[in-house]
Amino acid sequence: MDKPEFLVCMHTIDNFWFACTRLTKKQTGDVKRNEFQGISPEKGQVYTNNNNNTHADAAATATATATDVPSSGKIVTPNLKMFTLQELKQTTKNFRPDSMLGEGGFGRVFKGWVDEKTYGPSKAGTGIAVAVKKSNPDSPQGLEEWQAEVKFLGKFSHPNLVKLIGYCWEDKQFLLVYEYMQKGSLENHLFRRGAEPLPWNIRLKIAIDAAKGLTFLHSSEKSVIYRDFKASNILLDREYNAKLSDFGLAKFGPINGNSHITTRVMGTYGYAAPEYIATGHLYVKSDVYGFGVVLLEMLTGLRALDQDRPTGEVNLVEWAVASLENKKRLKKIMDPRLNNKYPMEAAIQAAMIIKQCLQSVPKNRPSMDKILETLEQVNAIQENPKKKSRSTKTKPNNTQKQQQDHHHRSPLHYKHNGTREARPGHY
Repeated sequence: MDKPEFLVCMHTIDNFWFACTRLTKKQTGDVKRNEFQGISPEKGQVYTNNNNNTHADAAATATATATDVPSSGKIVTPNLKMFTLQELKQTTKNFRPDSMLGEGGFGRVFKGWVDEKTYGPSKAGTGIAVAVKKSNPDSPQGLEEWQAEVKFLGKFSHPNLVKLIGYCWEDKQFLLVYEYMQKGSLENHLFRRGAEPLPWNIRLKIAIDAAKGLTFLHSSEKSVIYRDFKASNILLDREYNAKLSDFGLAKFGPINGNSHITTRVMGTYGYAAPEYIATGHLYVKSDVYGFGVVLLEMLTGLRALDQDRPTGEVNLVEWAVASLENKKRLKKIMDPRLNNKYPMEAAIQAAMIIKQCLQSVPKNRPSMDKILETLEQVNAIQENPKKKSRSTKTKPNNTQKQQQDHHHRSPLHYKHNGTREARPGHY
């Protein structure tokens, strides 16, 4: 006779998401009922969430060990479709290599096609294109990041956040289905060898769209800290509308008058705010620092970190920040691929925004809604027609000549198990 079954559940107190599966009595003996634990990617040891924030999301952001993760489950939310694994195999041609869009810490991303109305599998080229993110079975961070993605993208809807269509949790595999973004990531357009340079107006449009996404998150009823703002997480549609993707590290912000939450340091070195790296204290304005870094990348065409650059220039912020307040020095570090086709006054004001975002003390950084307002004012500045006609190609400086199309890992990048490294085109 079959052993009696029990219903095992994981949920947050705010009842946003609820996952369950039926297990036999023998299996339930292995399930941690009161606290979910996980494997630390840094040390390979079991950890418990040490977040001092009293918010109820702590239960959902802790990770289950591989033996504790139920093989299948369901999320109760009217906004998402629950796909079967077989449906997603059909959608992506059984996850064929030629349908792969990219790869990141969570796993690989594949292009697929679904019916526009039912979201059922359809033939390639018919219906609508989707991006299917398939978890890496060797990553102990997989469940945690999958939960966070569903928790935030399943709850929020905004023109500048990538739309999450549905999910699959089956056979110990975690999959997410998103809208397909035709132009890929901002990172590819800025740094990929052979990519067509983005003109000034498109760069500014992308910055404004990204600022709108962050402003929405920060001003929501329960403020959300994105925690991983970088060029590879900004995706573009065919009209270059920008949307934030990859909410695997997102956290609810501080409550009850607290200025910050305390959590494990995760993210991408070069973009993560200095106070977060040093103390684990995460502020809403920690995202503002990352925004400043990306805006600096967009002005210079250089990566936040590049070990192939000369000593003293490896860290873009450290090298370039002194040039932001001087017009002549600023012009020298501007991306030569812009061919001087930008209003200098607009570049100067954008540089001032960057300078403010990179303040070492969080409270001295502007809020995202203020940044958005200023960027829209910058966008209204038009190039002087006389100067435009005299525009000539500028020679790239030594640093810009050495810009390479590759990524550099850091102490905040986790390889294989829990990697935060992003490869081209990832979601």
